[in-house]
This record gives sequence, structure tokens and C-alpha cells, in this order.
Amino acid sequence: MKKRNWGNIYLVIVFFLLYAPIFYLMFYSFNSGGTMHGFKGFTLDYYKEVFQDTRLLIIVLNTFVIALFSSVVATIIGVCGALAIKFMPRPFAKNSLLSLNNVLIVSPDVIIGASFLIFFTILGVKLGFISVLVSHIAFSIPIVVLMVLPKLQEMSPTLIDAARDLGASQWNVLSKVILPYITPGILAGFFMALTYSLDDFAVTFFVTGNGFSTLSVEIYSRARQGISLSINALSTLIFLFTIVLVIGYYFINRKNNTKTLRSGATKE
Repeated sequence: MKKRNWGNIYLVIVFFLLYAPIFYLMFYSFNSGGTMHGFKGFTLDYYKEVFQDTRLLIIVLNTFVIALFSSVVATIIGVCGALAIKFMPRPFAKNSLLSLNNVLIVSPDVIIGASFLIFFTILGVKLGFISVLVSHIAFSIPIVVLMVLPKLQEMSPTLIDAARDLGASQWNVLSKVILPYITPGILAGFFMALTYSLDDFAVTFFVTGNGFSTLSVEIYSRARQGISLSINALSTLIFLFTIVLVIGYYFINRKNNTKTLRSGATKE
């Protein structure tokens, strides 16, 4: 009992340290006093200011377009990469590909961003929408692979063998056996890529240009100019949207798990 109590206390402390600054920021986004000290009254003026800022709304649109496009492309490439790693016959080549995939996960974002900046400069690519999109696709692919690969490893080889014995072609095996089975992993990879793209700052900071910007870079730029509670309001909206994404993924994943259990019970 003592160990369990200490574990609960530890979790409470960890969650407090993680979320206290966020709730502090959210709380003062409603402060009519205009500062982060001394709550003088409730107001929605800073939220109205956010929605009346045309430039900011364009940046929000840019951010979501980049996030959606990069997540879709990264998910497609990541699924193909996970399949290649799973069904590669040579262990050395399989381990090499997996190691190369993991390198991008553990590499510091600053190094990745600087590398992309040098890469685009050498190729003569103008920094802007294309450079940001390509960068987000690149760092999202390893995330998708790591989400999809465990589902592939859980899948029993007998499912594929049974489908082939029944005369299924390679495409039928892929589309009717493998992809339906790993759908939860694909959805997890897509949502993870989406949230990483929305939140990324370090890589995006290196590859933005030509007047193109994303929310994370814009918030950083505005924060350097001085304290403005419109930043709090904007950050609050982003946080709430991220929470909605997490909840949406939870219910989608729960629905898929329920369908899997029902289909398994029906077969039995």
C-alpha cells in the first residue's frame, strides 16, 4: 500500500509540473488587466483580437494545411516503410533500415533543422511552403513507422498464409488482410504525425522564409516583442485543439478495438 501511495503522489507531482504552467497561461488569457500578474476581471477581448487578426488567421490556415498534407504523405510513406522492414528477408538489411529510421527519432531537432536548411540551400530551393512541407514529411515518417511496425509484428503469419492458400493475390492480401489489421497503428501514426507537425518549432524555424510562417514560429516571434495576452489566448486555443485530437483518436481507436473483438467473437 505504501508503494502504491508513493506512486500516486509521484504521478500527481509530475502531472502538476507538466500542466500547471499551461493552466496558468490559460487562466490569464481571460485577465482584463493585461498582465500575467493580478487577475482583475474576466474578458474575452484577447480571443476576439486573435480572430480579428487576418495575418494570424492566414498563418493558422498555413499551419493546418502543412500538418494535414505532411501527415497524409508521411502516413503513406511510413506504412510502406514499415511493410518493407517487416517483410525484408535479410536480417542485416532489416536492422539497418530500422536503425536509420530510429536515428531521426533520437536526433536533436536543431540538428535536423540545420541539416534541412543546408540541404535546401545547396539545392537552391527557396525557403517557404515547400521547404516546410518536405521537412515535416521527413521527420513524421519515422513516427508513423514506429506506430505501424508493432501492429505488423503482432499479426500472425498464418493469416497471410491462409489468405494465399485461398487464392488471394498479393494485392488482396495487402488490402483485405494486412491493412485492415494494422489500421489502429496507421491511425495512431497519422494523429501522432499531425500533432508533431502542429507543435514543431525547432525544425520549422530553420526552414521558413519568403513571408511564410507557422503558429509555433509566430508565437515565438510575438513573445520576443513583449508580453501580450493574445499569445495566451492563441496558445490556449492550440492546446484545446490538441486535446480534441487526442480525444478523437481515443474514441476512434476504441471503436476499432471493439470491432476487432466482435469479429473475433463471431469467428469463434
